[in-house]
Amino acid sequence: MTNSIVLTLLMSLPLVGVVVILFLPVFNNQTDFNIKFVANATAIITLLFSIAILPLYDMGVPTLQLEDTGSWIDALGVTYHVGVDGLSILMILLTTFISAVAIGSSWNGIDKQVKQYYIFMLLLETGMLGVFLAQDLFLFYIFWEFTLVPMYFLIGIWGGKERVYASIKFFLYTMAGSLLMLIAILYVGIQAGTFNLPELIANRELYAGAQQWLFWGFAIAFAIKVPVFPFHSWLPDAHTQAPTAGSIVLAGVLLKMGTYGFMRFNLPMFPEASTNAAPIMATLAIIGIIYGAIVSFAQTDVKKLVAYSSISHLGFVMLGIFSLNEIGIQGAILQGVNHGLSTGALFFLVGVIYEQRHTREISEFGGLWRAMPVFAVTSLIVTLSSMGLPGLNGFVGEFSILLASTGSDALGDSPWIYTAFATSGVILAAIYLLKMYQGVFMGPLDNPKNQALRDMNRGELAIMLSFLLFIVWIGIAPSIWFASMDATVADLIQNVVMMAGG
Repeated sequence: MTNSIVLTLLMSLPLVGVVVILFLPVFNNQTDFNIKFVANATAIITLLFSIAILPLYDMGVPTLQLEDTGSWIDALGVTYHVGVDGLSILMILLTTFISAVAIGSSWNGIDKQVKQYYIFMLLLETGMLGVFLAQDLFLFYIFWEFTLVPMYFLIGIWGGKERVYASIKFFLYTMAGSLLMLIAILYVGIQAGTFNLPELIANRELYAGAQQWLFWGFAIAFAIKVPVFPFHSWLPDAHTQAPTAGSIVLAGVLLKMGTYGFMRFNLPMFPEASTNAAPIMATLAIIGIIYGAIVSFAQTDVKKLVAYSSISHLGFVMLGIFSLNEIGIQGAILQGVNHGLSTGALFFLVGVIYEQRHTREISEFGGLWRAMPVFAVTSLIVTLSSMGLPGLNGFVGEFSILLASTGSDALGDSPWIYTAFATSGVILAAIYLLKMYQGVFMGPLDNPKNQALRDMNRGELAIMLSFLLFIVWIGIAPSIWFASMDATVADLIQNVVMMAGG
């Protein structure tokens, strides 16, 4: 196997599982077992294959690696071009990991239209990998839009009572923003005569005159996906109505497509516009941090609380990106991974309790630590990681971002103001997360329905321990994670600052 095709093979592995599942008959429980087995095996093999790629990845090389290129639509300047660098390597690993645990968590929770469900899950994994690997704007846009389809059906068929409303709202919001990006992509491609990203970056003077408008064409699409305030209203509905695995993937990977887009496209293609927009984007990030935290505090539904907390946590990622310095970008990438792990784990824990009680109202619980001690301990660790406790993953990313914003030249003469407001988000996170934990786990175990709850089974514990492995690892030894992106981020920032005249 040549190194040039490994990324194409990685994207294709979930499709192999789809083909196998398509040919499996549907008539009894044994068939459902076979479908689940194939889907889980496919996801695990894809995860292992992504890990096997790591020895081929050179951390010291800032440019694209393991590239696979080929002509596609020559008349339009469209190529098939995939590659990986420091901006995407952790996103690839996060995608395969989150997909594996999400599919694994569905084993007992999905009992209708099983075949279709797992086909959509595997198709979604291929789409997400394509987004992070595509190095041609046309190819990227195809994968970007493709991810909407499986998630639309996952929410609309296997979601909650208001699933149809939530799925349509999710689809329309993200599609509307994507149309603006499509216009910008077409303009850039026509002006430069190619859609190949490295060539577009090298020849950005060809469309530099319109970069202020082009920046916002891309930015609005990515801001909706993150989501950045005030484009956030689709997220709580989608999260609340989605099945557990859908929420895990949505929080773990799909939202990171937006933050990744800013770093992959906006910063290198429109450096001057990015610098000019930095104070605006940072201000929106701060509003999102505080707004998301305050609204989370008011929630009585655990899943909706976690959903609104994503708006707050991803505000930190956006602040790191538009600090426009190395530590900020590195912190943003790592905090994106951290959010995927911590919030993905929280949604998984909510799913575990919902499968038994069929309610997510905090008032329905209380004293669960007596009935479910293992569940309570793992939930406490994840809650602490989400609020940024030192020694766990959340602290590393948030501290890096706060440090970056303090010394950011892009945020004006008083960048510490942004840091001060962002720090209040850390305090607010501790308040609403500890309030949630106290309401669910502490106090007397009075409700007879809660007294009958079982603790986590082996499968659930295995999934939870896999989350905790990375939550603790990143918290106590983050250097290897930073090293994986250091060269690429340094090159990106040097490029942006130089081209922006800074």
